[in-house]
Amino acid sequence: MTTEPPRQSQSTLRLMVGATGVVFGDIGTSPLYAFRESFTGHHRLPIDTAHVLGVLSMLVWALILVVTVKYVFVTMHADNNGEGGSFALLSFVRSKAPQSRVLPWVGGAALVATALFYGDALITPAISILSSVEGLELLDPGFKAFVIPVTLVIITLLFAIQRFGTAVVGNLFGPVMVVWFLTIAVLGTIQIIAHPLVIAALSPSYAVAFIVAAPVQAFFTLGAVVLAVTGAEALYADMGHFGRIPISRAWLVFALPALILCYAGQSALVLGNPHAIRSSFYLMAPSWLLVPLLILAAAATVIASQSIISGAFSITHQAVQLGYLPRLEIRHTSKESSGQVYVPAVNGLLLVVVIALVLGFRSSDALASAYGLAVTTTMLLTTLIIGFVMFRIWHWPLWWAVPLYGVLLLLDLGLWAASATKFADGGWLPLSIAMLLILVFDTWRRGRALLVDRIAANGVDLPAFLKTIEGVYRVPATAIYLTTNRDVMPPALVRNLEANHVVHEHVVLLTVETALTPTVENETRAQVEDLCEGFVRVHVTYGFAEHPDLPAALELALADHPDFDPSKADYFLSRQVLIPSKQNLMAQWRERMFALMVRTSATPMRFFRLPIGRVVELGSQVEL
Repeated sequence: MTTEPPRQSQSTLRLMVGATGVVFGDIGTSPLYAFRESFTGHHRLPIDTAHVLGVLSMLVWALILVVTVKYVFVTMHADNNGEGGSFALLSFVRSKAPQSRVLPWVGGAALVATALFYGDALITPAISILSSVEGLELLDPGFKAFVIPVTLVIITLLFAIQRFGTAVVGNLFGPVMVVWFLTIAVLGTIQIIAHPLVIAALSPSYAVAFIVAAPVQAFFTLGAVVLAVTGAEALYADMGHFGRIPISRAWLVFALPALILCYAGQSALVLGNPHAIRSSFYLMAPSWLLVPLLILAAAATVIASQSIISGAFSITHQAVQLGYLPRLEIRHTSKESSGQVYVPAVNGLLLVVVIALVLGFRSSDALASAYGLAVTTTMLLTTLIIGFVMFRIWHWPLWWAVPLYGVLLLLDLGLWAASATKFADGGWLPLSIAMLLILVFDTWRRGRALLVDRIAANGVDLPAFLKTIEGVYRVPATAIYLTTNRDVMPPALVRNLEANHVVHEHVVLLTVETALTPTVENETRAQVEDLCEGFVRVHVTYGFAEHPDLPAALELALADHPDFDPSKADYFLSRQVLIPSKQNLMAQWRERMFALMVRTSATPMRFFRLPIGRVVELGSQVEL
């Protein structure tokens, strides 16, 4: 009894350190540019006591209301077996209210939020790394010419090491970010001691006074304030990696106080020296500490970028599993953690686009205009779904739930509206990326549905097929046929019979389904149905966060069928060659787009971990 609490405390502390490195990387590096943007961006504010304290109060209460109240105290309780994120929230709603009429809207919102995540994944590495490297100009104005080249080198190296997995650098994430938060807290405290007036801005009255005195200026300032809460979604999305309690505690006792002290320190600095606004973060430090701080900031921004890139890999894997993207090559980079994956195609695409962003915008100030709209749209969608959860699932008392939700929704609407004003200055970019991805998601999902329907319409059901094989020679072996339709025979089986005039003695009709839960217990993973004439149907289910291993699943599923030996079986796959249809069920350009995705889709052999050398692929033509 005396040793258990220390062990639990030590485990929680270790998870808190890990969460500090991974979960808070994005939001933790926001002080590099968030405060400065209010006074140097498109809608510049005068640097005087009223405006500085007003902006500081807005930053502090955005962190308290958006991150602490909305995510830590509310949203993170809507978990799906400990998992968070858009798909987990969708699954949570579906499991608690399966007959609700809003489920299609919840599904659509989750899909849009997922698409918007990629916009964030593109801008975060560019603005974070660029803002840290811009500190070189403080050492010597002549170093300005090296900012872009150094940024591109760091970005290229960052994406180059992705193939080795986050485990290679993951052990350094937590300690480095702990040092980062301690450093910014100390720097901010030193400035606060010199100008303690800024402590008053912890009161929301200063934010309210700013809004009342200059509502138009305050509205545009929200577009800069939102930069301080970018990364808040990570608290919920990464909950499955560290747990709700470690993330909540790390935020409340460590990250939040450090961020408040840092923003207050920058406010104190510019009140004493308005010219320091040009680089309010770095100028908090004494000159002798500038070089170490530059190095630490570069490391912190790389970690922040690494976190969002890893998230893009995980989201892509989930999208593939749920049928919104074609099969892509997904490499597992850790034997210990199944959640660590590397997607080469996504990595290469992100690298090209991030480099293009740096070369196109050329400064963190310019990128700040493009940053925020995708994030606030995602936050707003989350708030709308959480409203349904609060009132229809949790049934919270209206007398206090309505005012709480009203404040959160009003703040999210304000942040979104302010970010929308930057649409023409770059906010269009992440939204365009999201719209393109939604088109890709919908084209693939609709195309697959049409393809399955077409195969079913032209397919042969089991009774009819059994009649055709009467008198046909049965090969004394086991064959496993993958199929997406349980009602008709797999095209590969029919094609094999037509070409070779034989049927295996033992035939497994295998279908794979992805559940709206992150994982599925092994005991319920596979369902086996005995048919007749040596045929069995096996239905295997995986969670959207799992990595299919069909041979392993079949070994468990067919343990009670000794005549069916998966270890020696051959796997037969169907490869459809699409040809245009005159029915125009989809626009022709979308048909060509779907056909291209089918051709470039990764082979099922690697995706399902099928044994090399025992896979046979048979093709057939299908009109779409």
